[in-house]
Amino acid sequence: MDSEMKNTNATDASDTDESVSFDEVSNVAKLWILDFMFLDLCRQFKENNFHQFKEKCSAFAATSSTPTGNICVEKLTICAFLTRVVHGDKLDVEFEEEAGVMPLMSAAKVWSSLEDAVEDEMFKNIAQLLLVQSVAVCLVQGQRSSASSALKWFKNNSDFSQPNLVVKLSTIVTKGETYHPFLTSFSFMRLLESTKSFLDAYLELDPCDYLFKEATKEAQLLKRERLKCREEPVKSKENRKENEKKAVGLRCSSCHMGTPHMLREFDGSLKYD
Repeated sequence: MDSEMKNTNATDASDTDESVSFDEVSNVAKLWILDFMFLDLCRQFKENNFHQFKEKCSAFAATSSTPTGNICVEKLTICAFLTRVVHGDKLDVEFEEEAGVMPLMSAAKVWSSLEDAVEDEMFKNIAQLLLVQSVAVCLVQGQRSSASSALKWFKNNSDFSQPNLVVKLSTIVTKGETYHPFLTSFSFMRLLESTKSFLDAYLELDPCDYLFKEATKEAQLLKRERLKCREEPVKSKENRKENEKKAVGLRCSSCHMGTPHMLREFDGSLKYD
């Protein structure tokens, strides 16, 4: 008896330990939703759907915000970086309180805080592209003074300054060589492609795809059910046609069998063996 009571108490304790509040369940569900939203905005960026990307970034930022802070700091930082890259060639867009900081300069600042989220070689490669393109977009738009200001800004920010690269770019800016081979080799398109590679690498480590996979299974099930529903009326129609054919055949057979009796009624002289 004591043994049974102990087992019952142990079971009750186990049930109590496993119980969770609705708030705890809600937090898990919210994280799944945020992962799905992040995966979606990354997909929009990689497919160059930048208008939808901006909308989804705003939704992600609003959803991840809580009274005590943000629950997806690193992913939100990535969103901030991507947003600045998207606006890279729009020199009048400002993300910083500091005057004269153009989008790609601000992107370089954000990128420096993501060093732990990416392997070293990729981090250095994108950092170089941000510096070069910060200057190149100015030259392409005929803004040599802005290009010089960008170089000066990078030189004064040691966290993401690259002295050797700054010197090389200074020479290019001084000569006004807008389409210098060095600038074209570190093109804006290459920056976009490298950023997409970063997203692929990040999502490989943190797939954010639990809700995506479950939703995919459900979508596939619903699709199969819809196809089944479409096929059933076709089969029913075919069955009806088949039944009608059988019915016609039966009527014809009945008419043939009934003919002698009908003739007998109209002409009593007819005889049948």
